[in-house]
Amino acid sequence: MSRPRVCNDDGLECAADPLTMRCRVCDALVIGPMSGPQAAFLASPADVAIYGGGAGGGKTWMLALDAASDVHVEGYAAIMFRRTSPELVGGGSIWEATQAIYRHLGGRPRSSPNLDWTFPSRAMVELRHLQHEADVYAHQGKQYAFVGFDELTHFEEAQFWYLVSRMRTTCGIRPRLRATCNPDPDSFVRKLVDWWIDAEGYAIPERSGRIRWFCRRDDDSLDWSDTEAEVRERNPGRPALSFTFVPARLADNPVLLAKDPGYIERLDSLPKVDRDRLKGGNWNIRPAAGLYFPRRCFEIIDRVPGPVTMTVRAWDKAATRPHPGNPDPDWTRGAKVSRLRDGRFVVEHVEGLRGSPGEVEQAILAIAAQDGPSVPVVVWQDPGQAGVVDRDATLRALSGFQVRSIRASRDKLAYAGVWAPHVEAGRVLLVRGAWTDAFLAEAESFPEGKHDDAVDAVSLAFQALTESRYAEALAKAKSWL
Repeated sequence: MSRPRVCNDDGLECAADPLTMRCRVCDALVIGPMSGPQAAFLASPADVAIYGGGAGGGKTWMLALDAASDVHVEGYAAIMFRRTSPELVGGGSIWEATQAIYRHLGGRPRSSPNLDWTFPSRAMVELRHLQHEADVYAHQGKQYAFVGFDELTHFEEAQFWYLVSRMRTTCGIRPRLRATCNPDPDSFVRKLVDWWIDAEGYAIPERSGRIRWFCRRDDDSLDWSDTEAEVRERNPGRPALSFTFVPARLADNPVLLAKDPGYIERLDSLPKVDRDRLKGGNWNIRPAAGLYFPRRCFEIIDRVPGPVTMTVRAWDKAATRPHPGNPDPDWTRGAKVSRLRDGRFVVEHVEGLRGSPGEVEQAILAIAAQDGPSVPVVVWQDPGQAGVVDRDATLRALSGFQVRSIRASRDKLAYAGVWAPHVEAGRVLLVRGAWTDAFLAEAESFPEGKHDDAVDAVSLAFQALTESRYAEALAKAKSWL
């Protein structure tokens, strides 16, 4: 980062405006952290430091900034990782962050065959991915004064520890590892930061930036202590490393808040689990029954209120009858969902059956005839060739009806997260029917219940009604009828 400079010979350092990165007095460019947690993270002397928690705290920016701190040193080598190659580039990426900083430090970028920066001192900063666990062995024999992980919880624990072993250098800089992440209770990172987190899953303010020491025992566990001397005394002859955790918060990044004040509202629109992680920084919360679709949040009505802008029938298909080996197989569920002009949604009906593939296709055809040609049919398309074959068979069976397929490319929680905020806000209504109680029981138990077929069908309907590319295609199809 840029070195502190005296402003107008008055003996004071430049004071940067966080929005412009320029001194309020002399207009000099000043690239550095915001005061508070960002500055504490950048200044930490720990061998390993993690800056993590809520979204929007400037974590990626801080990682790129920290890697640049020693680019004036000849022989300095730094490397930063994302799990996959596409995540390295694009809006908000680590590559974009380096573009905003490194040019001011004399860096020359290279984007092919790899992403990296070289500096007048001959220092180098590389950007790489570790998509597969074995990719770490491409760094065998390498040495880095700085190792950075952007979104550490996306990586395997073995990848993290292998790169810890690459922290070595002859350039005179004490090697360090820096990482950023959002909370994930199932990641190995949760165990590493446990001392800094309270019983409810939130960071303990008084422990932010506090350094502890650890050493690996013979049984592969980590022995932690408040001092280096204590951990070395208990583990003679073993190396000890210092570690700290600095919680990140949206409030730490006034630049983002000033430039995009609506960001807080978008975080508030997330389902509770994601909202508590990304806005609240909760390291313990997991998807659990009642968190996504609380029964109390659904309003039961007798008829569809107000004008409807679009209606779809979405099917989550299964093709297995109950049998002794599986007396309770998945259901085929078809959810009829409408979007009202006022922005609310109505689940009008959910059909359910268990049968052979032929029986399922016949049932879908019969329900399409009952709904009428003005109601498009939407089906999931599973990945792979089998999904294409099944989609084509459905299209043939429903010849004469408007049918669209949506490729299933994410997990169930991601798709359920699209309509969970609407449920929490009371914007999803249910038309009273014989199916209503069973639907409410399944929705409230999601994702822990045995069956989630009705939830998946409604998730598909919401994809069709809310994703612009699908909604526009369905609107065109309806206009042709």
